[in-house]
Amino acid sequence: MTTNLEFTVTPTAEQISRTQTRINAYIQSVESNPNFRTGSTPYYGFHEPGKPIRGTVIIFHGFSAKPTQLKELSDYLFTNGFNYYQANLANHTLQPPDKYWCQIDLKPEILDPLREKVKKDRVLMDFIENLPENPSQFLRPSAMQQLSLVSRLLLIEPRLLDIVPAIERDDDPDFERYFNSNHMDYLTDARQRLAELDEMPGAIYVIGLSVGGAIALGLAADQPERVTKVVAYAPLLKLYEPTMERYINLTGPLDVYEKSWNPDESFPVGALTASAKYGAYVRKRENIKALQKVPTLMVLTENEDAAHVPTNRNFFNDIGGEKQGHRFLSIKKVI
Repeated sequence: MTTNLEFTVTPTAEQISRTQTRINAYIQSVESNPNFRTGSTPYYGFHEPGKPIRGTVIIFHGFSAKPTQLKELSDYLFTNGFNYYQANLANHTLQPPDKYWCQIDLKPEILDPLREKVKKDRVLMDFIENLPENPSQFLRPSAMQQLSLVSRLLLIEPRLLDIVPAIERDDDPDFERYFNSNHMDYLTDARQRLAELDEMPGAIYVIGLSVGGAIALGLAADQPERVTKVVAYAPLLKLYEPTMERYINLTGPLDVYEKSWNPDESFPVGALTASAKYGAYVRKRENIKALQKVPTLMVLTENEDAAHVPTNRNFFNDIGGEKQGHRFLSIKKVI
């Protein structure tokens, strides 16, 4: 299950031109959108026609970040003979996030009455009213605060006890009964970015960080004949801690925001819920089976604050582990 990185191809000027035309059309559509998110433009680096390359790499950044987050990586790859395409997560080129990013929320017939109950509850309203005016300054509550908020929500709306498991369990049949979600747009968008490289000969590699890592794995599982190898850095396949998971799933109705990588930006908690739901999709049996045939490198940090490390380790074993030709690397998190 290994590939020879010394094998090269030489794209023609026509192949490069057609590929650039397709990507440029997408970039133009992004930048001309009146809701364009400043600094989120996808970009690429292609070697000159006639120069042999070792393949083309699609790179997906982390949740709420921008393509330049992994600039050093793409620079390194280009120097070492690869073409690269720094892509974007689905609609992360647009703002506000609560309108355009993938998100999960309760259906209106459940959400609207719940919000009315929240407005009448002094404890929850004190929490909301004491959030900083600039939501980008918001810091996630402590584990004890999260537990208290969840308990209060369940107290004022007991039927949430029946609703929340539909999002916490993988493939729960009641999910669509209670929730609206567009989390699968992550895969739909990634397919479009891959299709823009249809003219390019040679190997296609996919790399991603966090949510981008889950997207990379999902795309490789979806297109195993096209993706040669995949690298996933701390892929978000499941939220790292049950109390946090329930807090994230329940605070969407409170319109709680958390700060982004960019201190001037923020995102609704429901967007993080959608990312975790997409991670559950990646863990489906058919995707695990498909990835057994795609050489995979998973890189995990030891003290992850988003992804659930045991789930990622189990996922690596499920796709065949090192016996199947995959590789696993655990590193200490750099603060």
